Amino acid sequence: MTYRAPSLLFHHHLETIYPALLRHVPPRPFRRERLNTPDDDFLDLDWYENNNPRLVIISHGLEGNSQRPYILGMVRHALTQGFDVLAWNYRGCSGEINRQLRFYHSGATDDLRLVVNHAASRYTHISLIGFSLGGNLTLKFMGEPGLAPAVKRAVAFSVPLDLSSSCDAISRPGNWPYAQRFLRHLKAKVIAKAIQFPELDIQKLAGIKTLRDFDEQYTGPVHGFASAEDYYTRCSALGFLPNITLPTLLVNARNDSFLSPACYPRATNANIMTEYPDRGGHCGFVQFNRNGVYWSEERALQFLTHD
Repeated sequence: MTYRAPSLLFHHHLETIYPALLRHVPPRPFRRERLNTPDDDFLDLDWYENNNPRLVIISHGLEGNSQRPYILGMVRHALTQGFDVLAWNYRGCSGEINRQLRFYHSGATDDLRLVVNHAASRYTHISLIGFSLGGNLTLKFMGEPGLAPAVKRAVAFSVPLDLSSSCDAISRPGNWPYAQRFLRHLKAKVIAKAIQFPELDIQKLAGIKTLRDFDEQYTGPVHGFASAEDYYTRCSALGFLPNITLPTLLVNARNDSFLSPACYPRATNANIMTEYPDRGGHCGFVQFNRNGVYWSEERALQFLTHD
């Protein structure tokens, strides 16, 4: 199925901004569960349960959460297609600061693994969907050993497969508003975290101008990486794609200004279907229709429900 952008959204920034700021998806009732982690932290999980035998686990993007419109849209469509849904929040993303010094990051598959294994105690058919950072997390997870037998398929949208070059891409002048918004939120979290952990040096924040600076001073050191580049190298999903053994769909729009050329690899693994539509923006893929379903939601569920 081919994506065709609405003529009204004639620029890639409009394709990215419209769904982020103007889309409204009515929330549905959910059950929130707090899942404790082995290191005495927590993850907040939002369950949408209709006693369906199949489950979709959805992972959000950088500084997102389980209630963002792109998550709620996917939740709604997955429910109509006969799935239960679990939308989870990374550490510190559910409205309450997490307990440990660590945050979340693009390679934190230990937390995703905990969520999947927790869900696998109830479901024998689990599919994963990830957006942006959550897409990188999902694909890295799919390429790592030790997948639960319940995991069957995965879909990832707008994925910065090569974290280093994509970090440079989002720092280009044309993406300045996005990068600064991310940095404001990330810096605020460091300041809040420093109240818990005074050893966290907030004086460095004044010199941080780019996301790479932030990763160099905080993401890398806090999570055991030697540098930002070490973090990017070890956590980029691009290096894990050859190891994926289950059906997986990767969708990156060609006009996604957050992504570098390295994020459009040629398909070399028969288990991975790659689709690079010309339009779509970043986590966009807008459609105007009566049911409010976006193309990304239709495409994801089509892939998950058809052999």
